[in-house]
Amino acid sequence: MSSFFHEVYEWCYSIIIALAIALIIHIFFFQPTRVSGESMVPTLHNGEYLIVSKFSHIMNEVPGYGDIVIIDSRVHYPRTWKDDVAEPMNNYMAFFNSKLQTKNIWVKRVIGRPGDKLAFHDGHVWRNGEELQESYIDEPMTYSQKGEITVPEGYVFCMGDNRNHSSDSRFIGPVPVDHVLGHVIW
Repeated sequence: MSSFFHEVYEWCYSIIIALAIALIIHIFFFQPTRVSGESMVPTLHNGEYLIVSKFSHIMNEVPGYGDIVIIDSRVHYPRTWKDDVAEPMNNYMAFFNSKLQTKNIWVKRVIGRPGDKLAFHDGHVWRNGEELQESYIDEPMTYSQKGEITVPEGYVFCMGDNRNHSSDSRFIGPVPVDHVLGHVIW
């Protein structure tokens, strides 16, 4: 009987260690995720699986132009390390309870970096006075705005590739760099 309990202990110990390692990888290195919605069509499609590198988030690096990133859309919410731990835990628990799945995590493309001046007119995005050549969008955007937006220090401006069907920085404002949770690598 004691060998049975020893075997159960060994299995439980191994499972707990494997889950801890998976959680550490998920929090600090790579995160699998799934696209929910049509805001990145034609580049990404609903239900598509992605791998997100978390290195840039851990290092608090400003992503580059055109990077596809995962953001926390609650731009006025002060993020802490607890959020970085709780979100992966909720993602794992969402397998058992779908109500735990987060709705505030979006996938978008970086259009503006700190100090950039952005304008939206004539169906296009203009950055620092130059029209962006965006081969990754399907159709000209119908959104237009008078004047320019200057991206503040410590922020980026993110938009979906499906410009006419995307909630993004045009509506929530610039995204704090600490709300950029990683960039899509596959």
